[in-house]
Amino acid sequence: MGHLEQAGLTVRDEVTEDMAALKQESGLPQNLTAGHTSFADGDVIEGHISAADVPRRLTEKPDIAGMPCRVCIGSPGMESGPDVEPDTVFSLADSGEPGALVEHS
Repeated sequence: MGHLEQAGLTVRDEVTEDMAALKQESGLPQNLTAGHTSFADGDVIEGHISAADVPRRLTEKPDIAGMPCRVCIGSPGMESGPDVEPDTVFSLADSGEPGALVEHS
């Protein structure tokens, strides 16, 4: 959350007891779940998403239901010195089908 706040985004932390149900209700495919789930304008944002990708999602408003991202070394919160793994932020269609949205390397 800190990197989102540092980028000027407003963040509200809400604790819930049943994250699995929340992820399922959002339409997030199980193979794209991660440890961090958030919502922006009703769309699910999952994983270690770059703070730069969130405002772009909100201003461009592509016709997608969410943005899941797997956890990679070098992604926000997973920094490990100079090591960086290539990273894909996926688009999530209303049907639950993922597609590549943004590639980071």
